[in-house]
Amino acid sequence: MLIHPWDAATADEWRAWLSGHDFGQLIAGGRGRDLPVVTPAHFAFDGDRTIVTHLARPNPIWPLLEEHPRALLTVVGDYTYVRADWNASGDPAFGVPTSYYATVQFEGDVRLVDDAAEKAALLDRQLRHFEPDGSRAPVSAAAESPDRRLLPGIRGIEFTVTAVRAKFKFGGNRTAEERERIGVRLAERDGPLDAEALAQLRRRG
Repeated sequence: MLIHPWDAATADEWRAWLSGHDFGQLIAGGRGRDLPVVTPAHFAFDGDRTIVTHLARPNPIWPLLEEHPRALLTVVGDYTYVRADWNASGDPAFGVPTSYYATVQFEGDVRLVDDAAEKAALLDRQLRHFEPDGSRAPVSAAAESPDRRLLPGIRGIEFTVTAVRAKFKFGGNRTAEERERIGVRLAERDGPLDAEALAQLRRRG
């Protein structure tokens, strides 16, 4: 991913943004494969170096992670299309369209979790993240628990982050006047995610 200096996100910035974005795409390349496997997934991030998620046992990603326990996790949000005439520095007839977006890409080492008790603990971590006020009982691997028969149907993933690339592309190379003009247009259009992109545009101004 190309990251210009004006698009680079600080660690504090991407961590704050990621606290509200917990759905991404897990990408595994395996070894000697023609194409990677890309799997959408919810995940829980501890804010430091550890991400946990789980997937169904039939998922095609498992052989690739077993071959090569490294993966990418990419999260994209707050994206919108900026029209050519909005993004013009001069004559709108010759403007160049662009996209605004925020993205965080993690690379990391993967540990597959198959032990029933470990999977239960991993699922509890995800539940505490997504349902902090939920009424769901703690996941249990005990023989008498209803969860016991469900746990074999999934595998857990503990993802240890080894590098992060974060890009917040919101007109950082434009003048304040140009950014304000684009912001007015986004507010007027008010399409899907325009408000989110506008908030980023103004916050980073």
